[in-house]
Amino acid sequence: MKYGKTVLTVVALSALLFSATQGFAADVKIGVMDLQKILFDSNAGKAAKVRFEKKMKEFEVKFKTEEDGLKNLQNEIMKKSTAWTEEKKAEKVRDLQKRGRELQEKKEDARYEMKSMQDKELQPILKSLEKIVDTYGEEKGYTVILDRRVGVIYASKAVDVSGDLTKELNKVLKDK
Repeated sequence: MKYGKTVLTVVALSALLFSATQGFAADVKIGVMDLQKILFDSNAGKAAKVRFEKKMKEFEVKFKTEEDGLKNLQNEIMKKSTAWTEEKKAEKVRDLQKRGRELQEKKEDARYEMKSMQDKELQPILKSLEKIVDTYGEEKGYTVILDRRVGVIYASKAVDVSGDLTKELNKVLKDK
């Protein structure tokens, strides 16, 4: 008998909660945006990507030259070390290690510089986008606009507002 009352209570509470959420859901308008897509599709995002890739290529060329120099030194050590004195061999090995460490430091500095550049390039775009999302959400009556990549497992294309937001972002940043 006690089991029956528990089941009845659970069913009653479930029905009550279900009916309450149905009324609430009718007033909720949810939009989903894909931040990555907006950044890649917007004119400002494309321009930032071009500048970023140009800088990355500069680093790649610079490091390729230094890496080739290290490989040549390593090959020289392997081929000629038997003919060298221990002192000369040790000197060349130290030089190789030193240049290798210096290259790693330069690569780390470049990674930091690229991260700083990315932040600097994206900050004004993201700041503008935040204002655009707020305005767009209010004007279109959205309760919430979520980023697809942050916790959204599925969303219908009908609620995707990325295209509209990209157009607005292009308009706003074109005027600046």
